[in-house]
Amino acid sequence: MGGKKCAHVGAFESRDLQNLKDVTVLVTGAGRGVGKRLALGFAAAGARVGLLARSKAELDLADLEIEHAGGAALRLRADVTDFEQVMAAVDRMRGHYGSVQVLVCAAAVQGPLGPLWESNPKAWAETIQTNLVGVMHCCRAVLPGMIEKRAGKIIALSGGGAAKPRPFFSAYATAKAAMARLVETIAEEVRDHNIQINCMSPGGAYTSMTDEILRAGDKVGAQEIEDAVQVRQTGGISPEKQIQLALFLASEESNHISGKLINVNDDWKKLKSGNIHSEIFTLRRVQKV
Repeated sequence: MGGKKCAHVGAFESRDLQNLKDVTVLVTGAGRGVGKRLALGFAAAGARVGLLARSKAELDLADLEIEHAGGAALRLRADVTDFEQVMAAVDRMRGHYGSVQVLVCAAAVQGPLGPLWESNPKAWAETIQTNLVGVMHCCRAVLPGMIEKRAGKIIALSGGGAAKPRPFFSAYATAKAAMARLVETIAEEVRDHNIQINCMSPGGAYTSMTDEILRAGDKVGAQEIEDAVQVRQTGGISPEKQIQLALFLASEESNHISGKLINVNDDWKKLKSGNIHSEIFTLRRVQKV
């Protein structure tokens, strides 16, 4: 890849950066937050990146950063809650770069914060539409092409509430837990087509969602505020850690891994060569002995 590498991935080994040379990667929610981080990381790794988001200004900025770093990107303005817009974006990307080989579902909203009995039902439902139905729309749009090519990778970003209850974040937690089960289900449906789909939990990173939590104050509880303050002060999980896991899940090294929920803080590098027990990194219920 020409030009200098993105600063976010400067510490990676050159071998990691070449894994996705010229691979076509579609990133939703690419205008800001973790989605933008991952888009920059994939571009630095040599991928041709489709940047999908609702905001033209944010798309323009992300595209400019990738271009200045020597990468290749295509701006795709669309709302993941609108299937026709998603399909049009995928078709446009196919025309420029070819079929989508890797899909990263990062588009998400935090939704109403506070007790359920005080939540706005419309805002609650809209959170499900973006965080869950939006993922379904994107998977539905790219899967036919991946099945035809008999190859594909899908990474859906998880979050707090997917693996355990998250009080005062009922819409967000419900959507993320359901998304994890959706990923497990799709994994079984496409297993014979050489397509892998996994959930990636990126950990706490400083984004606009952090500020939303801090503004909510007592409505979200003392622990959430304490965690958000810590993330704001430290920046949270480093972009390098998040990008490294995403690159792994998008590479051929992870062809044996599908239907899993993997946290950026897990010792996931052991997964490169080891066999995975079917119940590890899933939402399975613990069986009685």
